Amino acid sequence: MSPTRKAFLHIHFCVLLWGFTAILGKSITLAAIPLVWWRMLLVSGALLCVPRVWRGLRATPWRLRLIYAGIGVIVALHWLTFYGAIKLANASVAATCIATCPVFLALVEPWIAGRRFEPRELLIGAAVVPGVALVAGGLPGDMRMGLAMGVLSAIFVAFFGALNKRYIEHADALTVTFLELGAGTLFITLAGPLATPTFVLPDLHDGLLVLLLAFGCTLLPFALALSALRHLSAFATQMITNLEPVYAIVLAIPLLGEQRELGWTFYLGVAVILGAVFAHPFLHKGEPAEPSDLVTP
Repeated sequence: MSPTRKAFLHIHFCVLLWGFTAILGKSITLAAIPLVWWRMLLVSGALLCVPRVWRGLRATPWRLRLIYAGIGVIVALHWLTFYGAIKLANASVAATCIATCPVFLALVEPWIAGRRFEPRELLIGAAVVPGVALVAGGLPGDMRMGLAMGVLSAIFVAFFGALNKRYIEHADALTVTFLELGAGTLFITLAGPLATPTFVLPDLHDGLLVLLLAFGCTLLPFALALSALRHLSAFATQMITNLEPVYAIVLAIPLLGEQRELGWTFYLGVAVILGAVFAHPFLHKGEPAEPSDLVTP
């Protein structure tokens, strides 16, 4: 098997695992704050055992460490709002909201990267708006807050995705991941108890699912994807990673039965959003893929 074909299979497998994060978020009974705290604590703790991370830490200037720590707080806010959306609505709604990220990235990335706005990206962003309206129309009234929380989560994705793209090349990717998730863990440790009990010991059911979320759906796909990126373009990577909400919504039907909660206009809106999202990578065709192209949900 050629390295490129193997990389394609690895990325597809990674995206399938990421699709399960929304399913696990719905299945775990922990509230969003302790759920995210355990996920970040377990992954950052595991990375701390990797010698490469220690070598990267020694080589990373304090200024960059502080920058990555700030990005880590944004990652924590993204995961908190993502799982908050799942708890307030369901997995399908949260995954659909994350698919709107290119809209916000078109506005945020030029500002952070110091480049001009791309009118084509803004047009694709505008095409998502009617899709979001259709999605909202297909939701029961008690899920609208979950939709708003999910859109906020997509905004956080745009910010940390753009910041990672600007700064990740200055340090080892695994080291950056440790610094970001470690800072996110510290942020939730300090701020989480102000909102809800954070240091909740999960029962056996939740504990096993949290371990699967942390290692099977976070650490494993990230390691596989880092290797696969060496053989894929940014275009190919984005086209495949854009399948993540598709996998999540498809998995939610047999595993969670969410189609009974949602109207037909929801799925029509999803189709409109995904149509715009899949058009987005054509703007970047030919660019090399980078670790910052990976947005773990």
